[in-house]
Amino acid sequence: MINPKIVLIGAGSVVFTQGLLADLFAFPELKSARIALHDIDAERLATAEAAARYIAERRGATAHITAHADRREALDGADFVINLVQIGMGEATRVDFEIPARHGVRQTIGDTLGVGGIFRALRTFPFLRALGEDIAAVCPGAWLLNYTNPMAMNVQYLVAATGLTRVVGLCHSVHWTIHDLCNLLEVPFAEVTYRAAGVNHQAWVLRLEHDGSDLYPRLDALIADDEQLRRRVRVDMYRRLGYYPTETSEHSSEYVPWYLHHDSEIERLRLPVGAYLGIVDENVAEYERTRDALAAGANIDVEGTMEYAPQIIHSMVTGTPRTVYGNVPNHGLIENLPAHGVVEVPCLVDRSGVRPTRAGALPPQLAALNRTYLSMNDLVVRAALEDEPRHIRHAAMTDPATAAALRVEQIWELCDEMVRAHGERLQPALRATLAI
Repeated sequence: MINPKIVLIGAGSVVFTQGLLADLFAFPELKSARIALHDIDAERLATAEAAARYIAERRGATAHITAHADRREALDGADFVINLVQIGMGEATRVDFEIPARHGVRQTIGDTLGVGGIFRALRTFPFLRALGEDIAAVCPGAWLLNYTNPMAMNVQYLVAATGLTRVVGLCHSVHWTIHDLCNLLEVPFAEVTYRAAGVNHQAWVLRLEHDGSDLYPRLDALIADDEQLRRRVRVDMYRRLGYYPTETSEHSSEYVPWYLHHDSEIERLRLPVGAYLGIVDENVAEYERTRDALAAGANIDVEGTMEYAPQIIHSMVTGTPRTVYGNVPNHGLIENLPAHGVVEVPCLVDRSGVRPTRAGALPPQLAALNRTYLSMNDLVVRAALEDEPRHIRHAAMTDPATAAALRVEQIWELCDEMVRAHGERLQPALRATLAI
């Protein structure tokens, strides 16, 4: 594969696009790649193109860069498609927080499970179906590398609704969890052997070793001596479940019923309820700073991000073997989780593609939590595939944090209000409100 064509869908997510391009152009073999940028927002697309040309120049790349308002035009002949799209942007995210908060549901990030995750998925699914149809029509051999959350629901829907098989969901949580644990334990990241498995944002560090020695006892000693470490959700979960979760405390708190419903736990574990809205505002401000800097001819950041998509592309182009963590249909990879669910496991990558590896059975306490997660995911996906609005409510009833906070009739009322608020972003059959 010479000069592969790499398409960024939702390239107007300029800050993330910058990091991916910096990573891509850091590889000599990818400096002459063909980069196609697509976004429906003309200003953001123009900013992304200007950033891409700036980064290529700074990295000494000779990439052929094009910008496209038309998605099929951008996809034509693609080898790799990277999906970064967020349907509804900050406006929809604000709805995902403000309405549940009025009903008594607390969220910290709201992009994976819970009411926020449900409706982020439902407004993304129509786009994913259309994207899948476009890929099948103009670049059927392309690999679709998805970064859009909710990761597991989106990948499950993509595979079921479009029939695409070259789909991998990518998230940096495993990498940065191990990186941060290495800093905490004062061991070099490059010298650590680790293995994780589970579901996206709720996977588990099953093995963590340095020079053949288990690092968990050292972690236990640090936690025992540091009260502040014990005031983190992921540490609390680790102490009770025996395996360290691969996502931040803010994320992890939303996927279980034990923390967000209790004022004392929010205080003890320093949970920033609603904090993601501040991140949304900062992302907009960072985009505007980048836009204005490019317009003024000033310097912008060209630092790499260690994301998996550029590594996958480099391995497939050059044959360089790597292991990355990917989100893929289970099909027996984790034997005590549902076969149709999407799991996060180590994947081997080389010129032949991305090959998930079998993780076997998770410890039962971990599998129990992951099964609840995947059950909720399945109901959301079925709501869309079967045009069944009741399954939206069933998913919210199944969600641990929502069920801990509300009575069942309140859950249905909340879902009705969310359906009305998101309106035409949902497929038509799911726009119904359902009184009982």
